[in-house]
Amino acid sequence: MTVTPSELESSATAVVESDLDTVADQDFAADADLDLGIPEDVPSADDPSSRAAARDIEGVGFTLDEFASLLSKYDYNFKPGDVVKGAVFAIESKGAMIDIGAKTAAFMPMQEVSINRVEGIADVLEPGEEREFFILSEENEDGQLTLSIRRIEYQRAWERVRQLQKEDATIYSEVFATNRGGALVRVEGLRGFIPGSHISTRKPKEDLVADFLPLKFLEVDEERNRLVLSHRRALVERKMNRLEVGEVVIGTVRGIKPYGAFIDIGGVSGLLHISEISHEHIETPHTVLNVNDQMKVMIIDLDAERGRISLSTKALEPEPGDMLTDPQKVFEKAEEMAARYKQMLLEQAEDNEPMGVTLD
Repeated sequence: MTVTPSELESSATAVVESDLDTVADQDFAADADLDLGIPEDVPSADDPSSRAAARDIEGVGFTLDEFASLLSKYDYNFKPGDVVKGAVFAIESKGAMIDIGAKTAAFMPMQEVSINRVEGIADVLEPGEEREFFILSEENEDGQLTLSIRRIEYQRAWERVRQLQKEDATIYSEVFATNRGGALVRVEGLRGFIPGSHISTRKPKEDLVADFLPLKFLEVDEERNRLVLSHRRALVERKMNRLEVGEVVIGTVRGIKPYGAFIDIGGVSGLLHISEISHEHIETPHTVLNVNDQMKVMIIDLDAERGRISLSTKALEPEPGDMLTDPQKVFEKAEEMAARYKQMLLEQAEDNEPMGVTLD
């Protein structure tokens, strides 16, 4: 009988498959009889007994001194000019010891405790108090930093003063001393100076100590440490709120200069320039005015920015030269002449108004 190639291939495949089935059946039977040794009570992952025992750390060869030395390498980098938080843990006669987290306690000298004068540190600080401190200097040879509260108050005081100047605020401050140039006051803890020319009061300058004066700012310069104020400007501003150009007021001559006279009009000083005394030419104000003379004057200008009030008697003369020949007539006719002056100002304002444009 002849066997074809295809029949021979089919027969071989059948023999191989039969042998594989026999081997698989034998392996399965062997596995069923094999003891793998797995315990019946296998602990779960949550069972403490399944965890490794804690390792004893005493023998790792790492001492506390070595640990402290390692920490010192990562100490905070404090530098002058920084503001840090700290806690007061000791107060001494010459200063206070402050814990700011450095290797060595920092020290704050007595003179750095406040921008204001204090009798002792206990007036400002108490043990255990926490607050901000300014670092004044590098560490000394003992690794100690020097701190300040005064410097923080100083910076914040200038910030406050600049804001007050920006708002054109009027402040009140006590005069604590006077000198040849003027008077000294404190504003937000900073020393301020009032020039004599900006003090408007009938009191002698020396008697101003302990008086509270209304003041306006003239100069605020932190870089030059200059704080200049004006009493006159504050009074003029207050008075200006109740005055207007063209108004007649009664004043007293307080001083006479070659260029004019200073007239006190209710606590503030106004200038009656020599050119505003009369329509007639005057060589010197002394020929017409005397110190302590009472007179009527008219306000012709209010300069709040410069704190100046300009006055005139020339505008009150019924006839040119009356201030030289009959000043009493000028004062009697003052209100009438002032009314004319106001009307003239009103007419000038109307003439200066722009013409309206009519559109067809």
